[in-house]
Amino acid sequence: MADAPASPVVTALTHAWRALLLAGRFLTRWPFPAAVDAPPFLYGSAAPFYPVIGLLLGSVLAAVALAGRALGLADGAGAAVLALLVLGLWVWSTGALHLDGLADCADAWVGGLGSRERTLAIMKDPHIGAMGVVVLVLVLLAKLVALWVVLDVSAGAEGAGLWHGLWVLVGVPVLARAQILWLVLTTSAARPEGLGAALGAYLPRGPAWFAAAFGSAAVFGLIAGTGLAVALMAAAAMAWVLLGWRRSLLQRLGGYTGDGIGALVELTETLVLLAVALTLAADGGLVSAPA
Repeated sequence: MADAPASPVVTALTHAWRALLLAGRFLTRWPFPAAVDAPPFLYGSAAPFYPVIGLLLGSVLAAVALAGRALGLADGAGAAVLALLVLGLWVWSTGALHLDGLADCADAWVGGLGSRERTLAIMKDPHIGAMGVVVLVLVLLAKLVALWVVLDVSAGAEGAGLWHGLWVLVGVPVLARAQILWLVLTTSAARPEGLGAALGAYLPRGPAWFAAAFGSAAVFGLIAGTGLAVALMAAAAMAWVLLGWRRSLLQRLGGYTGDGIGALVELTETLVLLAVALTLAADGGLVSAPA
């Protein structure tokens, strides 16, 4: 006797689970059991889960920061060492995927000399140029310093103030991966081939709008506990990066590419972290829980 067909609910849940695993496999080096040769439509279905993967990544980073505090890496030089450990784990966990896209874009924007064809050709070149190296060094240094400030300030806070600092680590990777959805939902692909084009062609727009909006709003709500000014600065940095980079992509390429998406993630993480760190430094610390 033939097996009864699976119910629509079971089928939908199975598809969502496969999409979630693929999102994790694509965005991290973690051992998600997903096939690397998944069909293009599944990559589109995986995209609304990008903020979820960002949440997992951010939670791991926050857990490492909390463990470092327990081990005495709380402030001053200890916070600097902890910031380096967190950044190293961050880069390793993503396989430097987005950093590679940022370096390719840096080389292409300078070496492309305003030509769309030359810019795309440089982006396809697997070698990295001087401008790519310079941008990578600056971005990593900016992240390191910003993390140092956030960790150092949170070390001096008590009660809820400590957790507010950790929420920043949890939230920034979520915002950066929500940016992917905002870009793809509002912009066309620059080329008809590649994963970038498949992402736009097969992206389920309803779930993507929800994931981008809910993920961004939830993170800003968490960061607002640190202070309204901090949340507003983070939101302004995120919007500025999205609008500015989207405009640059449209002017140079006519749309987004996979490397352009990677650059957007890195620019968002860096600028949001810097905005938060500068605001915290200017305000003199985090909000602490009332006695």
